[in-house]
Amino acid sequence: MSYRPAYARTGGGIVTRRSGTTPPVAVAVSAAEVLAAGGGLALAALLGVSDAPNAVAPLVSSRTRAYLPVAGWSVLWHLVGGLLAGTLVAQTTVGLVDVPAGSLAAVLAAGCWAAVVFTWAATRLGLPASASVSLVGGLAGAALATGGVGAVNWGGVEGVRIHGVLGVLAGIVIAPVAAGTAAYFLEQVLRPFTLRLRRQAARPLRAGVWAASAAVALADGTNDGQKAMGVLTASLSGAAALAPGRSGIPWTVRLGCSVLLAACTVLGGRRVVLTVARRLWRSNTPDDLAAEGSAAALIFLAGGAGLPLSTSTVVTSAKVGAGASRRPRHLNRRQVARVLATWLVTLPASAGGGALLIGFSRMLG
Repeated sequence: MSYRPAYARTGGGIVTRRSGTTPPVAVAVSAAEVLAAGGGLALAALLGVSDAPNAVAPLVSSRTRAYLPVAGWSVLWHLVGGLLAGTLVAQTTVGLVDVPAGSLAAVLAAGCWAAVVFTWAATRLGLPASASVSLVGGLAGAALATGGVGAVNWGGVEGVRIHGVLGVLAGIVIAPVAAGTAAYFLEQVLRPFTLRLRRQAARPLRAGVWAASAAVALADGTNDGQKAMGVLTASLSGAAALAPGRSGIPWTVRLGCSVLLAACTVLGGRRVVLTVARRLWRSNTPDDLAAEGSAAALIFLAGGAGLPLSTSTVVTSAKVGAGASRRPRHLNRRQVARVLATWLVTLPASAGGGALLIGFSRMLG
C-alpha cells in the first residue's frame, strides 16, 4: 500500500489536510503575516517603553521611592489592566484601514514597524513621543500607499463611539487639552486645603498619588494593551473585524501582549519618565495628585468610547496644566516646546514611513 501524505499544499502557500483525515491543525503563513505579528509584539514592547512609564512619573518626581520599586508598581497595574481589557479600542485600531484581506497583513506590518522605528528613535532621545499617534499615522500611510484614499477608514463619531482616522485624531488632539485643563482647575481646588497641612498630615496625599498612579497604569494597560492585541489578532486571523466581547481577543494574545507591555515599562522607559517627572517643572504632591487623577479619569473615559488614546500626551499635558496653575513661570518652556514639536512631527513622519515600507515591499515582490 502506497503512502498518502495527510497534508496537501494549495495555492498561496497554505497547507491543509486531505479529505478523509482529521481537521487541520495548522496553516502556513506568509512573510507579511509574520512581519505583522512581529510588529504587533514590537508595538506592545514599545508602548511599554514609551507611553506606559508616564503613569508613574509623579512618583519619580516626588523622590519618595527609588526607581525600581516605582517601576514594579507600574508593572503590576499595567499587567492587571491588560488582562482585564475589553475589545473596543482594539476594534477601533484595526478598523482604521479598509483594504482587501490579501493586503491586510502587509498594511498592518508596515504601519506597526513605521510606528516602532519612529517612536523608538524619539524615546532614545528622552522625548515622550506617542506610539499611539505613530500607529495611526503608520497605518494611514500604509493604507494610502496600498489602495489610495478609499483604503483608509476616515470615520468620525457615532453616538459615543469614536471610529476611523479622523475620529481618533480628534480624540487624540482634544484629550491633552482636556487633561491639562482638568489638572489646572483640580490643582486650584486642592491648593487651599494643602497649604495648611503639616508634613505628617500630608501622608494621605502621598498615598493618594500612589493610588492615582495605579489608576493611570490600570487605565493605560487596558487602552495601550488593546492596540497591540488588536493588531496581533488581526494578523493571525486575517480579518480586520474582531468578534465582540472579550472572546474577540484570544487569551494567549491577551496574556502575551500584557506581559510584554508591563515588563518593558522597566526595561526601557526611564529616560521618558525623567523627562516628564523632572524636566518639565518641579512639582509637589498636590500637583502630582491633580495631574494623575485627571489623566486616569480621561483615559478610562476614552477606553469606554473605544478611543485609542495616547497616555504620554495625556499625562504630560496634565503635568503641564498642574504646573501652569501654581507656578507658570517655573515651567521649562524649552522642554515643553521640544515635546510639542515631537508630537507635531509624529503623525506625518509615521505616515511617510508606513507608505515607504509598502513601497519597499512592492519592490521586493
